[in-house]
Amino acid sequence: MTSARSHEESGPLRRTGRAVGHALHKPFTGTAKGIRKATHAHGAGESGLGKLIELHAVNGAGDVMITVALASTVFFSVPTDEARGRVALYLAVTMAPFTLLAPVIGPLLDRLPHGRRAAMAGAMLARAVLALTMSGAVATGGLELYPAALGVLVCSKAYGVVRSAVVPRLLPPRFSLVKANSRVTLAGLLATGIAAPIGAGLQTVGPGWPLYGACVIFLGGTVLAFTLPPEVDSAKGERKAQLVPPHGVAVSLREPGRTGRRPGRARRRERNGEKRPGLRSVGPSVLNGLQANSAHRALSGFLIFFLAFLLREHPLAGQSAAVSLGIAGVAAGVGNASGTAVGSWLRARGPEVIVVSVLALALLVAVLAALFFSTVMVAALSATAGFTLALSKLSLDAMIQRDVPEEVRSSAFARSETVLQMAWVVGGGIGIALPLNGVLGMSVAAGILALGAATSVRGLLSAARHGSPHPRVA
Repeated sequence: MTSARSHEESGPLRRTGRAVGHALHKPFTGTAKGIRKATHAHGAGESGLGKLIELHAVNGAGDVMITVALASTVFFSVPTDEARGRVALYLAVTMAPFTLLAPVIGPLLDRLPHGRRAAMAGAMLARAVLALTMSGAVATGGLELYPAALGVLVCSKAYGVVRSAVVPRLLPPRFSLVKANSRVTLAGLLATGIAAPIGAGLQTVGPGWPLYGACVIFLGGTVLAFTLPPEVDSAKGERKAQLVPPHGVAVSLREPGRTGRRPGRARRRERNGEKRPGLRSVGPSVLNGLQANSAHRALSGFLIFFLAFLLREHPLAGQSAAVSLGIAGVAAGVGNASGTAVGSWLRARGPEVIVVSVLALALLVAVLAALFFSTVMVAALSATAGFTLALSKLSLDAMIQRDVPEEVRSSAFARSETVLQMAWVVGGGIGIALPLNGVLGMSVAAGILALGAATSVRGLLSAARHGSPHPRVA
């Protein structure tokens, strides 16, 4: 009798416990299902692109955690003069070696076509270990922090190069490359926006806690990288890309130190009637688009470092330094997300015209910011720079998809991404070296864009008028 009563009493309790557990669990499972539904839509789940989108979101979240920890140590925790010296040291110890390493990252990874999943997993795992290593030094800002930061930077850029080369392998049917890259990039931006305040909250617990969070995130990314489909490691039909302008002057994105002379094996192949592997002509669009994108990427690096110091030392009118930096950062993020969304909607229509238009727009806003320097113009330039950077890069992706044959497209993506990363480094170096004068800085920003326009706009407009020539593989 007692056992039956106990069973009757435990029944409602068990049902109540299940209901409470379900109520607590549902927001997380519902969110996870919603994210999976969005990333796997329109055939992305079947092709494997959905998993790459999720992996890139994890990558963005982990990177921003490390950025929060480093910014708090190198930038915010000390007076402005000392912070400037620390950032200069950071650039010298990390960016200078990276400038030498960047040209070989793409070609080196291009030699590992059968190990792309392992390469991405290795980049994730290395950053997890480095984040854990940095957690002990981040509080003191000792010199041992900088080699680890360099390692994180190299691994992050290596992941980016491999990811660019992988996207063409995972395209769903009737899915453009520009749309695929839009989805991947947007996922990274959303993850960054979510993880940044979490990292700031962890920073209040202790200087090492954002790095602990980054370590956990990157460990998850290591596992997720191996869930990508086997097509990622397939190199069937691929060749090394060599970009050559129509005037016959070779512009090769190859390993430094390699000469233009053909090795004996290549010459023997040609004597025997075999064609040399490589892309011999893609028309002017890709090369001019790469030059225009280099200007956008250099502007991005310049604004990040220059505005960080300028707004800390000379906040915007009526605002604190933190609010001023927040205005510029939020404007840039919103602009970047908007550019990515617009790029997906445009579906790569007239990419040459798009690149020219956004370059002219950015140049116009930079000139106005130099002439009428104010809070509004700084926010406008930050938003415009983010918008035009995203849209110009997506247009370059469309040109590569259209003009570069599939068998060499992955190689072209890896090498073009390396060039763009180097442009960002150059822009960042200019930003840290420039005196903290707003009008001067905006004038330099306009000059960077004017240089890009002078080297690329004419060729892009000519290509748009005459149409892109049919590429040939030599």
